[in-house]
Amino acid sequence: MAEMLIAGIVWVLIVSGAFFTVIGAIGIVRFPDFWSRLHAASVSDSAGMILLLAGMCVFAGWSLITVKLIVIGVVLFITGPTSTHAVANAALVSGLRPPEGKGLTGTEPEPLPDPAAETTPI
Repeated sequence: MAEMLIAGIVWVLIVSGAFFTVIGAIGIVRFPDFWSRLHAASVSDSAGMILLLAGMCVFAGWSLITVKLIVIGVVLFITGPTSTHAVANAALVSGLRPPEGKGLTGTEPEPLPDPAAETTPI
């Protein structure tokens, strides 16, 4: 009975992880612009990866394999959002701006005043 419960939990976690990953892949193809695609890829990949690794950890039980899967999960959990941020920052710096909604205008922020340029008369 316990093995069937564990198998059910493993199936739910792995199918859920695969679902999120496939939805992210569909979002990459279907969304209209770079920013939407980047969001779909980053959020769904993180959720899918966590669920898939959790399912594999439950299936492996308490062993060295579980420790290795947890290390892989930590590495992916750190590098996934970091790489997404780097790609988004590179796109923004290169001039690719997110689309604006109706009635919204995106303006560049004004530069801060230079404190060295301000002099007080003596």
